[in-house]
Amino acid sequence: MDKKNRKLLIFLLIALLLFLLDHFFSLRRYLSLESLKGLQQLAKEHLLLACLIYILAMSAGSVLLALPGLSFAIAAGLLFGPVLGTVLCAFSASIGAVLSFLLGRYFLKDKIKPLAMKNPWLRKYLFEDVEKNDFFLLMITRLVPLFPFNLQNFAYGVTDMKLSVYAVGTFLFILPGTAVYTTGAAGLASEEHRVKYLLIAGGLLLFSLLLSFLFKKYFMRSSVQKEGEREER
Repeated sequence: MDKKNRKLLIFLLIALLLFLLDHFFSLRRYLSLESLKGLQQLAKEHLLLACLIYILAMSAGSVLLALPGLSFAIAAGLLFGPVLGTVLCAFSASIGAVLSFLLGRYFLKDKIKPLAMKNPWLRKYLFEDVEKNDFFLLMITRLVPLFPFNLQNFAYGVTDMKLSVYAVGTFLFILPGTAVYTTGAAGLASEEHRVKYLLIAGGLLLFSLLLSFLFKKYFMRSSVQKEGEREER
């Protein structure tokens, strides 16, 4: 067995092992209401410790167990409020995304990249022109919730995108969506600030959609101009 296939096999075995652990030991139960109530009490008494536990749990959970980021975002809003919850959730998700990116680059790139290069669209946007399109790709996949977040993280590791660009872009572009969920969750949990938080969450959602539209429009216009310059040459 060559090195490429060996790496892929190791990755698949690790994924299978984690799936079995999650299946037999029900690790997802730690996202239950009972667990959140315990963390909520801890956050009131020892905020720093609760923040650390949350960061570790989300970073590890998103990588090792592919737990849904939405659950962690809602939990952050309930536990820490809209502002601190948004920062903690985005930071933790970015750590998990970077770890998944590195795993994808080490275990999957050698095997998957040659296959992806056979597709003209993937070859152009993910490999040949990745430095020109990196922020647009991150923006469209992070702001528009059509692509599974955990799957994206491993997939980006297969591309030639720089880790620094990936890390910064991921953090920036998941902030608006994260804020929508954390603020909305905080609003549902707070009778005193419910209307205010829900209105803010709605405004953030509209802002995210507008930002996505404007960024896409700018990118398309820039791409057309560059293609025109190439043809003139």
